[in-house]
Amino acid sequence: MDARLDLFGSPNATGVLKHFVSAGKVISDSTLPTVTQELVKIRASQINGCGFCTDMHTKEAARAGETAVRLNLVAAWREATVFTDAERAALELAEQGTRIADAAGGVTDEAWANAAKHYDEEQLAALVSLIALINAFNRLNVIVRQPAGDYRPGQFG
Repeated sequence: MDARLDLFGSPNATGVLKHFVSAGKVISDSTLPTVTQELVKIRASQINGCGFCTDMHTKEAARAGETAVRLNLVAAWREATVFTDAERAALELAEQGTRIADAAGGVTDEAWANAAKHYDEEQLAALVSLIALINAFNRLNVIVRQPAGDYRPGQFG
């Protein structure tokens, strides 16, 4: 399978991607726990059907020491006992923030309040920005049908 468009060979696409990566650096440098960041990226990517990002972030999470059990249960996090209350709150916010079109009210007050119990204002800002950013990455990759499976941990730095 080949991508419809070479995102890495297009000056326009690479210009946009550089800004996305810069935004991602601000988030990764925040105090939002790295493991939470990876779980959120994985879950949003699963929801959006982005194989490329799902492949990338499961491999990066494993490289950072995440267990296979937890990685295998991200899609079923509600039924899994392996996630902390804070991670569960972040995953709920990620799901609702990704599925905005599925709910007329968008993110519920309950999901927001639950996340706010576990994360301070700066962490919430990073979490919300992360959810928006991974959704943008997912959409780029899904639109061009970026193939999945060949990502190597650390490939992009």
